[in-house]
Amino acid sequence: MAEPIRVLHVFGNTNLGGAESRTMDLYRHMDKSRVQFDFLVHTNREGFFDQEILKLGGRIFRVPRFRFYNYFSYRRAMRSFFSQHHDFAAVEGHITSSAAVYLPIAKRAGVRTTIAHARSAGVDRGLKGALTRLMRCRLSKRADHLFACSELAALSVFGKRAVREGRTVFIPNAIDCPAFAYDRKKREEMRAALGIEDRYVIGHVGRFHYAKNHEYLLRIFAALCQSQGGERFLLLLLGEGSGMEAMKALAGQLGIAEQVRFLGNRKNVNDYYQAMDYFVYPSRYEGLPAAVVEAQTAGLRCLMSDTICREVQITDLVEPKNIQQPPQEWALRIVQTAQYPRRSRVKQVEEAGFDVSRQAERLMRFYESGVLE
Repeated sequence: MAEPIRVLHVFGNTNLGGAESRTMDLYRHMDKSRVQFDFLVHTNREGFFDQEILKLGGRIFRVPRFRFYNYFSYRRAMRSFFSQHHDFAAVEGHITSSAAVYLPIAKRAGVRTTIAHARSAGVDRGLKGALTRLMRCRLSKRADHLFACSELAALSVFGKRAVREGRTVFIPNAIDCPAFAYDRKKREEMRAALGIEDRYVIGHVGRFHYAKNHEYLLRIFAALCQSQGGERFLLLLLGEGSGMEAMKALAGQLGIAEQVRFLGNRKNVNDYYQAMDYFVYPSRYEGLPAAVVEAQTAGLRCLMSDTICREVQITDLVEPKNIQQPPQEWALRIVQTAQYPRRSRVKQVEEAGFDVSRQAERLMRFYESGVLE
């Protein structure tokens, strides 16, 4: 029997981030006799998904982290890697700050197909963000295919010309839709396990990073508690990141520490959506937040930043709102829309193209042929 083709995904790490989670969802749904995934990461630390990757038959390779000032040594490391490992059908780069470096190297080494995958519609603050923009400026000409999770991500990473010329391709951040279907029994079980049967639960899923705007989220929640009575409400925060401790401190300063639960990363995040009553997502920028797709699938009303891409507005459950407004305005809107009928939206989300099984089949054919249907 013929060996499966192998596709290399380039990430910073294999922790529980949005892009990593979506890639793992696809990997789980791939026919491993046809396509296998491998991962090139920029860390020596074991990641959240490492053991699962190995069990699924994937390999994990490691190179030094790209830090801009080590540009030349990074190029040497990538040349060395691809001189030894060039038997991939495709290399898909999810780190767009350095993809213009490693994708041409992979191509010259003999990799058939190179892909730059835009996952974010913004950059970090300060010098790091400026350097990221600089590194991306020629990326659209240094990959065979330009994938993007939204038009905003495509514009941010590849530029207006590439989008205007139709050289970018929308690849939805697909999810395992049935796993997020609203389940009243599971909701009762989760709320009982968390001891929150009598609380109105605001939820958020995302790493603690500048882009996610947790500070504003906490101020919204504080305004909600102040206007409506704090004991009634609870804020569940799933995710980890370098900004978590600062947000714990802020919750204390705002007097809401007892009403906020920092739950960290959870494998069964789909179960936690069941326990929530409302989903709030005030990001400064996003590519396409799969968390908002998941929340809609679970039947949750979602109040999100109007800076987030329109592609994520799949159902009538989503309402965009300006993050320049006072937090009290967001709190008021939550109160005004707090009561609504809860039901699954699996079919709507699947029909919008966010079903991971369909996307996995589509991408398998692409990886095998080099032609995207």
